[in-house]
Amino acid sequence: MKKQKKPLPAALTILTDLIWAIIYTVLCCSVYFMRENYYLIIPPTLVALLVNTACGIGTYGMIPTVSLKICRHGVSCLTVFGVSALLSVAFHVRLGFLLLPDDSVQFIISAAVCVVYLAAIFWNGIISVYLTSIQLGVRLRAIGVLCSLIPVLNVIVLYVIIRRCAEEVRTETERYELDRSRQDQRLCATKYPILLVHGVFFRDFKYMSYWGRIPDALTVNGAEVYTGDHSSAASVADSAAELTERIKQIVEATGCGKLNVIAHSKGGLDMRCAIENGAAPYVASLTTVSTPHRGCVFAEVLLKKIPQKIKLRIERTYNKAAAKLGDKDPDFMAAVNDLTASRCAEFDREHPVPAGIYCQSIGSEQRGALAGTFPVDLTYHLVRHFSGRNDGLVSFDSFRFGDNYTYVTPRRSRGITHMDMTDMTRRNVPDFDVREFYVDLVHDLKEKGF
Repeated sequence: MKKQKKPLPAALTILTDLIWAIIYTVLCCSVYFMRENYYLIIPPTLVALLVNTACGIGTYGMIPTVSLKICRHGVSCLTVFGVSALLSVAFHVRLGFLLLPDDSVQFIISAAVCVVYLAAIFWNGIISVYLTSIQLGVRLRAIGVLCSLIPVLNVIVLYVIIRRCAEEVRTETERYELDRSRQDQRLCATKYPILLVHGVFFRDFKYMSYWGRIPDALTVNGAEVYTGDHSSAASVADSAAELTERIKQIVEATGCGKLNVIAHSKGGLDMRCAIENGAAPYVASLTTVSTPHRGCVFAEVLLKKIPQKIKLRIERTYNKAAAKLGDKDPDFMAAVNDLTASRCAEFDREHPVPAGIYCQSIGSEQRGALAGTFPVDLTYHLVRHFSGRNDGLVSFDSFRFGDNYTYVTPRRSRGITHMDMTDMTRRNVPDFDVREFYVDLVHDLKEKGF
């Protein structure tokens, strides 16, 4: 195998950016010292820009993807821009005292060269990170645009953008290195394949994964991964029938005998029903993640308060759209009704923990509405009002099921939302690596003989 170079330390990378910033600033501001030969500044400035492109892509060592290399280049450009802008302003303040008002032409040309240079570096950097960064998100991108012309605030936002993108490159590079270093261990090579079952109002698409980066993380560590491919919105019974057929199809096609099922949200209820109605012989283990086993009180309250006409309008609109996206017979209201507290209480009594199948459950806690993205940023306080602690959609009392229960509570005040638990938004949560969490989860199934 070809030997790969290791990433340079972050401190060395930042130092490289600062050195280039100083070099660029000296080159651009040296117009003053060129006197009448202004054209002499153009060649070194162009060379500086080209070197920055190579430097920005190369100084971080082994970066796994092209998009991350471009993102790293953008971080380099923005860092150079920030330092160069500061030094250039200081230089031209001093230059103004020396030249103005007697030699204003010299001052204007020097300032113009710096402005053109800084604009080129800034737009190079900001376009690079805006097009490639995942961790910036829509919110921070919008804030960056809105604050771009507000003094002081634009500097703060620029710093946040640089820091967020630099951390993204570092995290993803370290993640790649970690997986490469233990590839031979095949930590997730379980006896039975993994089936990932999505929750309500989503479908499994090839290029828009409900599970974010998790399937790739499991696969690179030796797992064989499949998805449920069932409807986005249907009753628990109908979804269970779809999943039973899907499970039988996988078992027959692969000859694997059984599957380890990891089901999120309503998918956990769908699988419990599927096990009771024909899927049991083909399921080795069931892990439910963020599943409302005791239902959602707020859903029941909303259904009672929303006028029937509005409910019918929402149902027709959703069902029509879902059918176009692949649902065979979408039923919005049936899915929502099966998530209410009263319906789930009845379901829980009728579907006890199945014998002969290892069952475990996982829950998490969101700590504040601003911690999440749509829709949990809107529903968090509503769920908290009716049910207390929650992950944005499901309450603490509703998670527990099976032989083992894990409640994920990170040290930071942000918490972990319903969406974070499947990496749906692909956001890196402080103190919680969702990909490593699932690698550990599947590795534990392997250690248990599943």
